[in-house]
Amino acid sequence: MKTMTLTEARNRLLKVADEMERRPDEVVEVTKRGKRVMTLLSADVYAAIVETLEIVADEKAFARLRRAMSEIDKGHGLPWSTARRKLGLPD
Repeated sequence: MKTMTLTEARNRLLKVADEMERRPDEVVEVTKRGKRVMTLLSADVYAAIVETLEIVADEKAFARLRRAMSEIDKGHGLPWSTARRKLGLPD
């Protein structure tokens, strides 16, 4: 995780955006007078966080996710190739 001052972020915003396009997992903490005031994330990372929060907030979806993870831990999962074939998806 990178850290930069608010002034640096303002002056380098276009470069930071370009870096985030190349490295979408990059996170930049922005500080003002030594205190963290914002965090810059790529659009992909932000979308993933929002999707995760939506799943966690949906009790039924989260319960299904937990159940699926438990089944996988017990060895009851299917290989992706088998699941893809059962769903009729192309190889």
